[in-house]
Formats: sequence, C-alpha cells, structure tokens
Amino acid sequence: MSQPLSERMRPKSLDDFIGQEHLVGKDGILRKIIESGSVPSFLLWGPPGVGKTTIAGIIAEQMRFEFIALSAISAGVKEVREVIEKAKFRERTILFIDEIHRFNKSQQDALLGAVEKGIVSLIGATTENPSFEVVGALLSRCQVYVLKPLEEKHLIQLLENAIAHDSILRQKQIHLKETDALLNISGGDGRKLLNLFELVVNAATENPIEVTNEMVTRVAQQKIALYDKSGEQHYDIISAFIKSIRGSDPNAAVYWLARMLDGGEDVKFIARRLLILASEDIGNANPTALVIATNGFQAVQMIGMPEAAIILSQVTTYLATSTKSNASYVAVKQAQKLVSEKGDLPVPLHLRNAPTSMMKDMGYGKNYQYAHDFKNNFINQEFLPDALAGKKLFEPGKNAREEEMRQFLKKLWGEKYGY
Repeated sequence: MSQPLSERMRPKSLDDFIGQEHLVGKDGILRKIIESGSVPSFLLWGPPGVGKTTIAGIIAEQMRFEFIALSAISAGVKEVREVIEKAKFRERTILFIDEIHRFNKSQQDALLGAVEKGIVSLIGATTENPSFEVVGALLSRCQVYVLKPLEEKHLIQLLENAIAHDSILRQKQIHLKETDALLNISGGDGRKLLNLFELVVNAATENPIEVTNEMVTRVAQQKIALYDKSGEQHYDIISAFIKSIRGSDPNAAVYWLARMLDGGEDVKFIARRLLILASEDIGNANPTALVIATNGFQAVQMIGMPEAAIILSQVTTYLATSTKSNASYVAVKQAQKLVSEKGDLPVPLHLRNAPTSMMKDMGYGKNYQYAHDFKNNFINQEFLPDALAGKKLFEPGKNAREEEMRQFLKKLWGEKYGY
C-alpha cells in the first residue's frame, strides 16, 4: 500500500523545507544547530501540520544521530525509561516526543535526569503553550522555538511541489484552477492539505484533472464556511464579537459567538480574547470579570466542545452585562508612551535596592519611608523619577467602584495628582 502524499513529500533536508524561514533559513537557529554538530534539548511549539516532526527528523538524519520517536498519546513512563536506558549505550540519541504537552508531571519528570546529563537530546513537539503545559524543571532545560502558521504562499507551494515531484501525481495532468476550498478545509495544516489533495485527485474520473472548489467540497463532504480562520471574515467576526461585548449587547455577542463556533474557531482562542477583554474593557469597574474569564478559560480547556459553548456563552453574557471601564488599559498605554518618549529615567535613590554595604554607602535606599510604619499605612513620598514627579497616568473611570478609588486616592494624595 502506498504511503499518504504527506509522507511521500516529507522533506529530507532543510533546503527542501517550506516555511519557517526564521528557524531553517540561511541564518536560522536550527540550521546553525546542524552546522555546530551538537544538538541541545529544545521544544517546537506551533499549530498542527507546520513541520515540527519533519524538522526533528531532518536534524537527526543530517547529524546521523539515533532517532527515537514517541507519541505522548500512547507512550508512558515505562517507554521513556526504556529509551533512556538504551541511549546510555549509544553515543548520540535524539528522543522526539510528539504532543509532549499530553505527558503528565510524572511522565515529564522521568525525562529530567537524562536531559540534564545529556544522555538524550530531547526534541518535544507541542501545539500548546509550553509555559502552561510543560513542567518548569523540564522547560528550564529546553529552548523553545515557535513555529508560525503556514502562509497561503507556502500552502500553494506544497501543492505545486507535489504535482511536480511526487512519483504518482506527476504521472497525471493536474491543473489548480481554484484553491480556496483546499486551503480553507485544511485550515493551514500542511499534512491535512496534501492528504485532502490526494483524495481529490484520486476521486477524479477525467484526465487532465482540473481542481475546483466544488470538486474539493464534494470529495471532502463538507461545506466551506464563509468563516475562514485565516482570512478577513475571521477578523471581522471576532471584531464584531468583542465590540458587542464592549457595547454591552449580550444578544449580539452570543450571535457572533455562535458564528465563530459554527465556523470551527478554536475555543481556546475565543476564551483568550474574553480574558483580554475582561481586563481591557471592564478592569477595576468589576474585578470579578477577570476571575470569571480566567475560570472560563480553564473550564474550556478541561471540557472541550461541544459543551465548551455553554461555558463561553456564560462568560460572554457576564462580560457583556458588566459595568465597563478601560482606565487600566489607558493607564498602561500612557505609561508605555512616556517610557518611549523619555527613555530610561533613573530610579530615585531612596527607592533603589541596597543589598550590599557599598550600595548603602552610595545612598541607595536612604530616606525611604516604609508605608506600614505610618498612620493608615501611607506616607506621602515620591515614587516616580524626578522628571515625572506629579505625573498622573491612572484616571479612574466614571463608575461606582472606580469612583471609590478616586476618592481614596484624593484623600491620600491631596492635590498632587489632581484626583
């Protein structure tokens, strides 16, 4: 039985690799790793079908290392320990673990000693943020390289290369009249794209074969949603969703939520946007909003679709009906603008850290007044650089909770900041 097209077209060298120029291009770090002759442990983080497994295989092949691949879906501590034990008697071994984020803490801990001692060079592939999914001890021993989603030009190039160079497809006359359906249904996943393309070609009854959107959708047996996760419609709908919540319209917000879910949007992407909105557009007017959004994000990760839709709806309607304020957002934007304009202004001496006697002799920390030593745990002293003394960056919003903040600050600072 013939291998799938995606396997037949798997690149054998970095020169044949399509996409990820920042990693495998002329000055890319992964190319330099091969040239150095030494492979450190690292993690490849990116969406499905962008080349994580291929890159690991190319590195092992070109450096002539022993290459052992495990899937975190099926392998456990026993398999990991067996690989490590065998690697002790080999000179150089690359252990590739696909979907490493699926390993639990004990499974990840089993890798620590071998990685630290250099018994294996670990290459882990993950579609999830390693900061959240990989234990700190292992993460600290691995560099993280981010793979970008394949662009349209890369996906078209994959198709054209397959037509021109695959031993089976090049025997046929194939013309790509339309590619929207192929690109939309594959969702930017190179592996899925090539395998779908092969299905379409094999289903064709005529030669030459003219690939059209209608032909692709008939073979794939699914409708191309107008909602394209990489196109303009994607950004239009998420924009309408966010603006509806900001505008306190739960009805419109839930409608746009349903549009995204129907289009196959990643529920974690939606949950992240809700987290951002809870701080940017509600903030201290209702601090509970951020708690609700955070809990919603965690729940969506645990539950998944289709029930995640209920959780997202709850968070969406809560945020849409909450009091709004962008005071925190405006404050940090103004502060960042100030930093950009004024540069690195010196920290006032009385606020500086003084861990050594020499620093104390230089006046570091001198005259700093500890707030808790004073009435109401407050003492009027300057905390900004001298050049910015009295500069107000935080302006409380016009809502009940932030009005309390305004009165509190006015009581403390008097006329200094104009509260």
